[in-house]
Amino acid sequence: MSFLFGSRSSKTFKPKKNIPEGSHQYELLKHAEATLGSGNLRAAVMLPEGEDLNEWIAVNTVDFFNQINMLYGTITEFCTETSCSVMSAGPRYEYHWADGTNIKKPIKCSAPKYIDYLMTWVQDQLDDETLFPSKIGVPFPKNFMSVAKTILKRLFRVYAHIYHQHFDSVMQLQEEAHLNTSFKHFIFFVQEFNLIDRRELAPLQDLIEKLGSKDR
Repeated sequence: MSFLFGSRSSKTFKPKKNIPEGSHQYELLKHAEATLGSGNLRAAVMLPEGEDLNEWIAVNTVDFFNQINMLYGTITEFCTETSCSVMSAGPRYEYHWADGTNIKKPIKCSAPKYIDYLMTWVQDQLDDETLFPSKIGVPFPKNFMSVAKTILKRLFRVYAHIYHQHFDSVMQLQEEAHLNTSFKHFIFFVQEFNLIDRRELAPLQDLIEKLGSKDR
């Protein structure tokens, strides 16, 4: 299930993952959006009183997938096999792809190929009802938190690639405010619940500290 569309007009290179209207998760998403509107991102990421942590993480993971999907979709024409022959985040960090199932041994590939693999893999996890149950009363599996952490760790790499390799293009498109707000929301969320190891965040550590200091 590969989904890199050729035309930029699509803006997002993968259909949005929708949360069913009327479901409890949809209500949680609406709550998250309303809280985000207040402008206080630290408060917006906190677990709402009385809510299930797994469900809150699931709803936000879907939302971050949709956001990154759209952000990357705006710059796909600049991220090519030629311009980005390896998946990197600056000169010190290079990522090789493996999903443990179809590709067990990490392979070196271009950034567009890596991100295609990554977003397809994430979509497959989100569509798996045994991992991300959408029906009320269906429990989350015991390994849910581990899967969610892996998804978020990998989604971070798309932010890192965009910031390091394509920020000029983002500025040309006047999308930097959108990118910065999305990334700040993402970072505050993963920090709130300790979802990504600090070492994994190293490629954007300076930016993370800057965003955090502005909010204190």
